[in-house]
Amino acid sequence: MEKLLKIFNKESVNINQAALLLGFFTMLSQVLALFRDRAIAHFVGPSSSLDAYYAAFRVPDLIFISIASLASFTVIIPFIVARMQGGIVTDRARKFLNDVFTVFLMVMVLVSVVAFFLMPYLAEVIAPGFTPLLQAKVVMLSRIMLLSPILLGLSNLFGAVTQIFQKFFIYALSPIFYNFGIIIGVIFIYPVFGIYGLAVGVALGAFMHFVIQVISARSCGFTPKFSLRLFRLFGLFDINFADIKSAVLTSLPRTFGLAFNNIALISIIALASYLTSGSISLFNLAFSLQSVPLNIIGISYAVAAFPTLAKSFSLGRMDEFKNHLKSAARAVVFWSLPVIFLFIVVRAQIVRVILGSGSFSWDNTRLVAACLAVFSVSILAQGMITLLSRAYYAKGDTKRPLIVNFACAILIIILSFFFTHLFQNMPMFRFFIESLLKVGNIPGTEVLMLPLAYSVGTIINAVLQWFFVRRDFMQGESFITKTFFQSLGASFFLGLTAYIGLNILSPIFGTTTFWGVFLQGFISGILGIIAAILVLHLLKNEELSDLTRTLKTKFWRAKIIAPSQEGL
Repeated sequence: MEKLLKIFNKESVNINQAALLLGFFTMLSQVLALFRDRAIAHFVGPSSSLDAYYAAFRVPDLIFISIASLASFTVIIPFIVARMQGGIVTDRARKFLNDVFTVFLMVMVLVSVVAFFLMPYLAEVIAPGFTPLLQAKVVMLSRIMLLSPILLGLSNLFGAVTQIFQKFFIYALSPIFYNFGIIIGVIFIYPVFGIYGLAVGVALGAFMHFVIQVISARSCGFTPKFSLRLFRLFGLFDINFADIKSAVLTSLPRTFGLAFNNIALISIIALASYLTSGSISLFNLAFSLQSVPLNIIGISYAVAAFPTLAKSFSLGRMDEFKNHLKSAARAVVFWSLPVIFLFIVVRAQIVRVILGSGSFSWDNTRLVAACLAVFSVSILAQGMITLLSRAYYAKGDTKRPLIVNFACAILIIILSFFFTHLFQNMPMFRFFIESLLKVGNIPGTEVLMLPLAYSVGTIINAVLQWFFVRRDFMQGESFITKTFFQSLGASFFLGLTAYIGLNILSPIFGTTTFWGVFLQGFISGILGIIAAILVLHLLKNEELSDLTRTLKTKFWRAKIIAPSQEGL
């Protein structure tokens, strides 16, 4: 056990090592999330009830993002460490954590209680197109889920202690337990309580996420407690509000940025509530699938790069800062473009293998696959946003990404209504989209306009971030052009090879069985990846050479870096 724990305390040598290891643990969590989505698709399937379930997430998620992110470990850790002495816990450090714990819990409980009573009115805003009966389901589901932001927020506080004492393995397990709780809700509680069983599963997953962090923090002897003056007539709470204010002001811009994206999703869900029954379910299932490569690639490199970016900027080492940012940006481009082409070509096989069983029909498969293709176009953009915004965070400038994120969130909302109106009132545009994505003669294709709006707004966001970073940090120097075109060329051959492979293997394996669909998609994908590697090798791609060298090292001994939770 001692040797096992040492694995998680080693320092990384380069960004590829840290990102590969972080990506590996993220992938484990994402695999379980795929099992979660498969269970939901199998037992429930896209329906009005599942629409209500996904809509019910929006208020608890907004509460979590708006309050819990104010006390996330990325904000709390520097304050705690500054109050420790040589890694030893001091009374000042305990006092600060106790103060944050007390204020956070009071505010979170107060907001949740208010939301509990206002939920009937909030449900009309979130899902205005639902019938009163369906809105009543949203109200009940949301009320059950209100336990989640409280438990996950507290878990983040305890997770700060876990991170300080470098128990990264324990921290990495928490999202796995969260998804495991939801799976329990789908398989065992849903058959008894219906759709409300899924909400109970969400609360159970949040509780499991919380418990594992509590156990870990207690083992460090650093458990938060209420800052109370029990025997004073006046002044019940003994809290240093100056410290709390500093922490909140530090995290406020980042919290606003996350909230803007959530508000855009709320607007999309509100619009989807007017569309065909099951549209919200289809949108969310496709969104979850496209989030897998984003979490494994974009967020892994962004999180791995941030500590070095912040350190380099604070020490005035601008050349080191720029080189590290260039390296991370090129890596995101290198990985993301092949994934985009692969997802677009084998989208139907991906969706059918992961979600295609039970209540999930072939029409559902085609619509989710089409939504996934549209979402996939913005995978590179989403990854670049997570990285480039951290360049400004490292500088201490949160204003620029905040403004860009706000403007693009508004743009996504506007585009959602514009594209939906265009699709419903312009037959030629509708015919073009349906023909391009091969979803003609299927009801509910208007849902495709929602991922289209999200992707277009996200790509514009990434372009703006790239423009400002290039101007403010790179002095106009291009830093991803060569990698972009090399990766784009390799990705084209990947897509072409995979497409040819599908046409050859489809008659051989058939399309009516799980293993037939899996094997044609898997083999075609592997052939496409081999073709891309050969093209990159011929082009003498630097990122491929760096990856080869990294794989030859013991990258699994790198220190695990865990990103904070940014959604339920």
